Amino acid sequence: MARRPLPRILSTGSTQIARSRELARTAADSATDILHPLITITRGLRRLASAGRRRWAETPKDKRGPLLFLAASAILVLALVPYGPLLAVITLMAAAAWQGRDRIPPAPEGPDESQIQRLQALYEALVPYFSTEEDPSPLYAHGGEWEKAFPSYEFDGSGRIAHLEIRYPAYFPDGEAEARARVEHLLTAKSGRGREYHFGWDEEGNTLTLTVLAPLPTDICAQRFVTAPGETVLGFTDPSQVPRTLPLTFGAEERDVPPVVWRTGVRSTEPHLMAVGQPGSGTSTLLRSIALQALQYGDILVVDGGGTGEYACLTGRDGVLGVEVGLAGTLAGLEWAAQETERRLIAANLARQEGHPPPDDTRRPLWIILDRPTAFTHLADAEGRKDPQSFLQVPLRHGRAARVTVVVAEQFDALDTLSEAVRQHTRARVVLGPASADLLEAVLGARPHTAPVDHVPPGRGYARLGTGPVHRLQVPATPDPYDDATSDTHRQAVLDLLPPRTTPADGETLPVPSKALAAESSS
Repeated sequence: MARRPLPRILSTGSTQIARSRELARTAADSATDILHPLITITRGLRRLASAGRRRWAETPKDKRGPLLFLAASAILVLALVPYGPLLAVITLMAAAAWQGRDRIPPAPEGPDESQIQRLQALYEALVPYFSTEEDPSPLYAHGGEWEKAFPSYEFDGSGRIAHLEIRYPAYFPDGEAEARARVEHLLTAKSGRGREYHFGWDEEGNTLTLTVLAPLPTDICAQRFVTAPGETVLGFTDPSQVPRTLPLTFGAEERDVPPVVWRTGVRSTEPHLMAVGQPGSGTSTLLRSIALQALQYGDILVVDGGGTGEYACLTGRDGVLGVEVGLAGTLAGLEWAAQETERRLIAANLARQEGHPPPDDTRRPLWIILDRPTAFTHLADAEGRKDPQSFLQVPLRHGRAARVTVVVAEQFDALDTLSEAVRQHTRARVVLGPASADLLEAVLGARPHTAPVDHVPPGRGYARLGTGPVHRLQVPATPDPYDDATSDTHRQAVLDLLPPRTTPADGETLPVPSKALAAESSS
């Protein structure tokens, strides 16, 4: 059947609307230019009238009669003098044009004295990096002209650099990470510490663009994100880094924020994730956020190596297979996870050989979430038992085909204790908290294009999914709802996302902590 063409109004409507808007905008600009003198005179007459009314109101009542007589005499004289009315009209129009002029002071052209000194100091500091003795006409030289090296620049309200375009000679090794890192470190120190800078290197044009990044929002709390099955929101980043936004609620306000979305499942290229950070950096918050999102479509098994009870809110919930805090339970749970992965692989393989779709019990995602698993490694070594990380080899290697996802969170000082399988198969990486550029490169596999700072809020860091770019990251606030230091708003947000408690088949009730009952009853 031949396809009928779309109506002309549908195929060209958007183009005609855009063209009409452009014509209307051009006509409005032309009319404003033509009527600008009339607009100025009208504004001046209005100001003169307002000034006359104020003067009349300020004049005492006993002096208003003589003033009125003097004004009438002046009008009479002007009327009797030859060309008097014409001169009066010309004088009035001139006064109105003067009063109606645009009184906004023009923006100062060029930087002021303090800004010139800052740019000159930055230019002098870059001389050792962007100059050589063999250059006959160096762009950078002590006492040289900084205007040629900095074609564009902007300053913020405090007088510090907000945007700077830097030209550098072609022989500078901008393809070497170490050379670029030295220049970035210098620019960070000279432009002002405590801020995050983005460095855009244009190797073809031999230009470096420095831009001050706005701080990421820290008021995003846990909530239902508009995502598809298999998509997990790790946090939120800069608008220029990702082409997608999510609608979020901030109390009564709603706005769109760009997310960092991690995709898992059969077709995922990074099926497992590892988060690293210092104590208090927010790795447990990230794991709680991932667990609440995973419970929408799958089951989770939580291993809490920290032993602080930060995952007690998940105990006994629908979809939570267990929250293990001891060595024996951890070994049993991870051994079952390895056997479950093998069972899913065998069942799916048999179904494919027979030409049937995979069984339903192999299609529900299974998440294995481990917080500080190396703590159990030391305990197992002391008791002479098997390392719990050894059971992760099968889920890590074959988890993508079996719809099994492993999420590991560990601290920097225990990275060497992680098994080779964990370090090799967790290709989605997150680093939270303050960290040096070398440490970020060691964990993420690449340096970020921004300058890390020493003091960051909890949940702030960087994320890299496989071989993709390094993104700035802010994890949504997902605290332990049973913690006394948690605010009521964040506590209620987490409690609203928790699934209902599981009712055992034999009718027995699970023991619930008193703090949990108090928190849920108050909600």
